[in-house]
Amino acid sequence: MGTEVIDLRSDTVTKPTAAMREAMARAEVGDDVLGDEPTVRALQEKASDLLGKGAAVYVPSGTMANLCAIRSQTSHGDEIIAHNESHFYFYETGAFAAVAGCSVRFVSGLRGLFRADDLDPLVRPPQIHFPQSRLVVIENTHNRGGGSIWPVEQVAAVAQRAHSLGLRVHMDGARLMNACIALGVEPTAYTRHVDTVSMCFSKGLGAPVGSVVAGDRETIERVHRFRKMFGGTMRQSGIIAAGAIYALDHHVKRLAEDHANAKRFAARIARVPGISLNAAEVETNMVFFDVDAQWGTGRQFARRLEREGVRMFDTGPQRLRAVFHLDVSAAQTDRAAEIIAQVMLSSAVA
Repeated sequence: MGTEVIDLRSDTVTKPTAAMREAMARAEVGDDVLGDEPTVRALQEKASDLLGKGAAVYVPSGTMANLCAIRSQTSHGDEIIAHNESHFYFYETGAFAAVAGCSVRFVSGLRGLFRADDLDPLVRPPQIHFPQSRLVVIENTHNRGGGSIWPVEQVAAVAQRAHSLGLRVHMDGARLMNACIALGVEPTAYTRHVDTVSMCFSKGLGAPVGSVVAGDRETIERVHRFRKMFGGTMRQSGIIAAGAIYALDHHVKRLAEDHANAKRFAARIARVPGISLNAAEVETNMVFFDVDAQWGTGRQFARRLEREGVRMFDTGPQRLRAVFHLDVSAAQTDRAAEIIAQVMLSSAVA
């Protein structure tokens, strides 16, 4: 393997830029547990304004953000309605069940999306035999859907139906800004329809730590309490909050570069024999593709790529995922595609 490593495992692998590190070093700090952390307070106010909500809470991770949002809007024994490929179900250690005490009733749909009409048959009747339907979770962009974007009008329709059925709506917006940049809309185009929204600073936005949960003041007071209960309160956390503020100020518009690199990459590898993908489905910064079984499993192929300097995760028996971010240039994008083609030519399994 050469000296250069092109890391496409996730957009969480980014390193803080020099300017971000400088902003973090200069951050004014206090004690967030005691409520006098000025930089955290500034971040929370900035995020609540951006997302059009009454209040916001800074938390250490996207997993905690979703857990706090779920726990603050449900009671033990309640049921969540969500897509069967949802991140909070697949990748967040079952916290919705273990900590929030909820079950999940699944809705299916192409690339992580579903319709308002899908909710009606899933809502439980008000009988003592059943869990109480309480919360709908929408993930935008949808990770396992390929970085797919929810149309604004579809979110509006689903949220309106959910509210008419007496349900609240949470948007797992870890990569919400990717959707907004791709569509050219403000976050409030989405968030005005939902009760709570989480957003991650350490994914495409390139900050080292943290997410935010935003919603009405009463709900966010509960989120704040649950953050404390779950061990998520931090002391001089303005040092990392400053990185998130810098990311919001400087790293949002540039997400378009990641989208362009993902589409560029997809168009190139789609022509490689043994690879299957629909390049037209690449909407943001993620590319999912399948390798033919004659080249081994997805995991075996990922290991071959890593030996050549390209890192990515397998997400299924034959499937791999490449994620583009601020530490991957257009030239590196092209080089990664070239390496994939070379590995394909040299590693067919008999």
